[in-house]
Amino acid sequence: MSNVVPEHKSSKRGTVSIDFKTWGPFVALVVLALLGVLINPAFLGLDNLANMLTRSAFIGIIAVGATFVITAGGLDLSVGSMAAFIAGVMIILMNGVLEQFGPGLVTVSIGVGASLILGVGAGFINGIVTTKGRIEAFIVTLGTMGIYRSLVTYLADGGTLTLDWNVRDVYRPVYYDSLLGIPIPVWVFLFVAVTGYILLNYTRFGRYCFAIGSNEKVAEYSAIHVDRVKTLTYVMQGVCVSLATIIYVPRLGSASAATGVLWELEAIAAVIIGGTVLKGGHGRIWGTVVGAIMLTMIGNILNLTDAISNYLNGTVQGIIIIVAVYLQRAAWRKGEP
Repeated sequence: MSNVVPEHKSSKRGTVSIDFKTWGPFVALVVLALLGVLINPAFLGLDNLANMLTRSAFIGIIAVGATFVITAGGLDLSVGSMAAFIAGVMIILMNGVLEQFGPGLVTVSIGVGASLILGVGAGFINGIVTTKGRIEAFIVTLGTMGIYRSLVTYLADGGTLTLDWNVRDVYRPVYYDSLLGIPIPVWVFLFVAVTGYILLNYTRFGRYCFAIGSNEKVAEYSAIHVDRVKTLTYVMQGVCVSLATIIYVPRLGSASAATGVLWELEAIAAVIIGGTVLKGGHGRIWGTVVGAIMLTMIGNILNLTDAISNYLNGTVQGIIIIVAVYLQRAAWRKGEP
């Protein structure tokens, strides 16, 4: 457990020093915002900011779950496919019970409940196969990524599953309405982030995640139930995917094989940008939140300028991941966390 890295470092002899590993993502966010304003003054418009925060909520919620998985030394590549599968099952169920229960809260609640159950189940499968099967997380989640994507394609018969319009009218406020002037998806994102921060930094479970990611063998010798903790991180990832899907479905009211494509890339990018170490043992929830907002901001800026095509958004995100991991490795070679 001695390898666990503290969140903050003390200054030498009272001198003030800035921990760029902690504050770097926030500085980068400010710089990116300034760039957006220079490109288009409308960037800081209330409507545009609300739109960016709402869109960042999907990836941000999933990325919070990914922070726990990666901090404990794992990886989940199935989140985008999992979201597509869950969305498809939600739509089928809500359309199926529409005649019996009508287009009301009961029908929507059945879809929401199914989403949570599927999220927990999918996360548990990833976790238990990885830990008990002693198979690399990369292989397991790569496999389930293909399975979930194939299942939603089968359910949609190669096409698109569409939610009944009457149900969608009842469900759409979950995405489009606001509370105290803040979009509901942003409130959900904030709740997940605060809960994740408390769990990771102020609970025994969070300390176990740090310890396992730092050195799994030492954690075992310290009487930590490594398999149980790692499985729980995947279950938490599944719940976060479920929550993101719940607020995503009313946005388009449909699901297909194209739903959630590259969400795993964006979630991992948000986590790495935020300062969580890819090799495990160190994680920052608020850094992840900033990373998710930054990725959405990049896409928004590309939409506001003709200098770079918006179709290159994935290219930009891929470069960011490579650069972020390279900088992390460089810091480790210098003996820094």
